[in-house]
Amino acid sequence: IPAPTTIVNSDGAHANRLPSNITWHQGLTRGERNHLRHQRGCTVWFTGLSASGKSTIATALEQHLLQQGLATYRLDGDNVRFGLNKDLGFSEQDRNENIRRIAEVRTYACWSNSSTADDTIANRLYRYQVAKLFADSSTIALTSFISPYRADRAIARELHADTKNVDEPLPFIEVFVDIPVEEAEKRDPKGLYKKARAGEIKEFTGISAPYEEPEHPEIHIRSDKVSVEEAVVQITKYLQDKGLLKQQN
Repeated sequence: IPAPTTIVNSDGAHANRLPSNITWHQGLTRGERNHLRHQRGCTVWFTGLSASGKSTIATALEQHLLQQGLATYRLDGDNVRFGLNKDLGFSEQDRNENIRRIAEVRTYACWSNSSTADDTIANRLYRYQVAKLFADSSTIALTSFISPYRADRAIARELHADTKNVDEPLPFIEVFVDIPVEEAEKRDPKGLYKKARAGEIKEFTGISAPYEEPEHPEIHIRSDKVSVEEAVVQITKYLQDKGLLKQQN
């Protein structure tokens, strides 16, 4: 268990989620684990509007990497709701808890795929930790969440960069799946944009709530201009160039 994590409550107060009497037990270093598993863990964080193609590209990338013999796991906003977070609703408190769980598993191994803007900080933190858990296990973690706010994505990045009690940071690759909102509305496979325009969904990202585009993503994909296959090639090349797909001897 990592050192106590500070979480900001809805009232702005800070609270440690872990008691102070928990001790970190050192085991294998990340370098040793990567060597034994013959690959390096990392998180590929897909962000973009609803219907931008995040999940479609992430799914295709997962299949491609698995076929290459690389341990890979995809976390999707909707899918997580069916398992890990099936006990949570969409209240502010539950949204915060949803994010908190995902982040811990991933940082240790993200952002809800919900298109509304009422996720609380604790919920978002949870998603980040979920991603880190997978990456820490020398697995390539793929996350596809709208994650509309720069500050929250920065927190996810910082969690991966933290080297307290470990020998090296975890690579964090932000993939901006970019699409004009007009094109996303044309796709609208779940009918969410239509409901948002009709006022049935409040604070819908891209319509009545903001989406803050990444300023310096590692990878920028215009999903209305490239195919899914081309996007997978683009991401794979980046990972190869950074040495993240090289099997460890």
